[in-house]
Amino acid sequence: MFISFEGIDGSGKSTQARLLSEQLSALGRDVILTREPGGSPGAEEIRRLVLEGESDRWSATTELLLFTAARRDHLERTILPALNDGKIVITDRFADSSRIYQGLGRAELGTLVDRLHELVIGREPDLTILVDMDPEVGLSRALGRQDGEDRFEGFGLEMQQRMREGFLKLAEANANRFCIVDGNRPIEFVKAEILSIVQERLS
Repeated sequence: MFISFEGIDGSGKSTQARLLSEQLSALGRDVILTREPGGSPGAEEIRRLVLEGESDRWSATTELLLFTAARRDHLERTILPALNDGKIVITDRFADSSRIYQGLGRAELGTLVDRLHELVIGREPDLTILVDMDPEVGLSRALGRQDGEDRFEGFGLEMQQRMREGFLKLAEANANRFCIVDGNRPIEFVKAEILSIVQERLS
């Protein structure tokens, strides 16, 4: 099974992806935990380019091309080999982030996002967990990390609000693949709900 986690910055999706990986491993499942941008040596190099620096460092189109290149390398070198070996792959972000961040938030590039995905990636997760979070709380959390990877947070609260709305609409349009989880609750509550959802799918 190929599982992706999506959500706005600071939603807690990275924490929940890690917790799910730990729980499934404890249950005897063979799990790979990865992330985007990143997840392979080449993609990790691109990660530094797109997540660090000033918010106007790249145009939205250039940014999309960089993300797509990173995703292709990630798919080739990490995701597909693991799936072919029968492992569960959990990724912190995948193509839906490009649909929202570049397709909706940074510019109206939705058609280009979809075309590039069709031509270069051609794979969707089996299950996408959307960790929904209040944008103001999420932004505050994200800025508080101070890890240097805050280029997108630099676009401000208005963009975070647009991102949340975009993710919710995307989930509604792809209800067979998405499950929305309320990330405003305590971590343990969210963790338990996600494990229940995944175990039901795996069974």
